[in-house]
Amino acid sequence: MMAEQPSQPQQSDRQSTVISGRHCLTDEVRHQFPTLHQQVHGQPLVYLDNAATTQKPNTVLQALDHYYRCDNANVHRGVHALSERATWAMESARDTIQQFINAASREEVIFVRGTTEGINLVAHGVAESILQAGDEIVISAMEHHSNIVPWQLVCQRTQAVLKVIPMHPSGELDLEAFQQLLSERSRLVAISHISNALGTINPVAKIISIAHDHGIPVLVDGAQAVAHTPVDVQALDCDFYVFSGHKVYGPTGIGVLYGKQVWLDRFPPYQGGGEMIRRVSFDHTEFNTLPYKFEAGTPAIAEAIGLGAALQWFSHYRQQPLWEHEATLLYQLQAQLKTLSGVTIIGTAKEKTAVCSFTVAGIHPHDLGTLLDHCGIAVRAGHHCAMPVMDFYNVPATVRASLAIYNTTEDIARLIKGLEQSMEFWQ
Repeated sequence: MMAEQPSQPQQSDRQSTVISGRHCLTDEVRHQFPTLHQQVHGQPLVYLDNAATTQKPNTVLQALDHYYRCDNANVHRGVHALSERATWAMESARDTIQQFINAASREEVIFVRGTTEGINLVAHGVAESILQAGDEIVISAMEHHSNIVPWQLVCQRTQAVLKVIPMHPSGELDLEAFQQLLSERSRLVAISHISNALGTINPVAKIISIAHDHGIPVLVDGAQAVAHTPVDVQALDCDFYVFSGHKVYGPTGIGVLYGKQVWLDRFPPYQGGGEMIRRVSFDHTEFNTLPYKFEAGTPAIAEAIGLGAALQWFSHYRQQPLWEHEATLLYQLQAQLKTLSGVTIIGTAKEKTAVCSFTVAGIHPHDLGTLLDHCGIAVRAGHHCAMPVMDFYNVPATVRASLAIYNTTEDIARLIKGLEQSMEFWQ
């Protein structure tokens, strides 16, 4: 089975882990990210908004630049040198993605604009090929809006029913309630691998196993997971897995839908146009084979190439020291936040990674985010496209600090100092 995110390091291991991560990993990585080496409001930038988007290493920027400078041509249809080079680069990126998530075949890797489009594609396929009135879609209480709204639209169109797995105050799903929710009318489970608002690592392998015992396919929203935990779609045995390039050091506007071929063959095309066809007449259209059946029109060529470069780059670091480094930083952040009066951490799951959401008594998160920005510290303040989560905790919003491979213990110290200064200023 897929390895889960390591637990928080023990007291005796924390200092050595920090030193190892700081000198052997972070120093090596940080210089590869030009965006990090700037000042904001006269202060060195501390970037802690990685759950929204990660920064891009030089190798990704160079891949984008090389395509536009040297190989700028459309793919698949051209016979000239530039088109052939662009096609090779884009399809090589598909091969890289297949290896990165361990898909059974490259035909199961579909380029989409991001996690949102991937979920919508599956929702369209489910609605057109599976759902009938009274059928059920099961999601969880901690989902991003992108894994709520598409299913609501599908349910409205098909008269299906949306069911929601409840969660505990800790930010962990109620698996007993999940099992009770499943019925003979359940047609799909759609679940986040890691919560973007809470950092909770959901037990997706167990959820998939339970659902499959009932003959129910599972979609996993992996937008927050691919940069923070190993992902092996065959080991997980998920039916669909979706993620966005820009959250794993790649470009915006590109993402991946993995789907088991049996499902992708069953689904009708999501959009019509060029590339997704084999033959067209005014009487009939014969659709293309996978993966092109779902890739209508000119694709995001440069972005796909950039994503391939990002995953190749990240593969060099995607080992145990990375997970330990991020776990150590998260432990340090939460421990120091607990020492500040008036700070409440939102989401305290035992299995958690990379994300820490919190509130400060008497200061609206938007105001706090602005104050921190003037300290050169970038965090996210708001509902994080997870309004039901905010409602559950009865808060209008939270401040979210989210970590990446290039963050340091110094970043955590700067955030804590910025919070202390902001709280003093607000009094």
